[in-house]
Amino acid sequence: MYFFRKKDPNRPTNINLRIMHFINALAILMFLAGIIYKLIQVFIFKK
Repeated sequence: MYFFRKKDPNRPTNINLRIMHFINALAILMFLAGIIYKLIQVFIFKK
């Protein structure tokens, strides 16, 4: 039940954790953008 618990208002926000989550999300988006770019290259711009 770790993922489905309410946020504790007494817990301090950790800037390192927020930065880690941002970088992780950015990496996932860049990976998906690369996959989409390669798929477009293969299927649309094939010679």
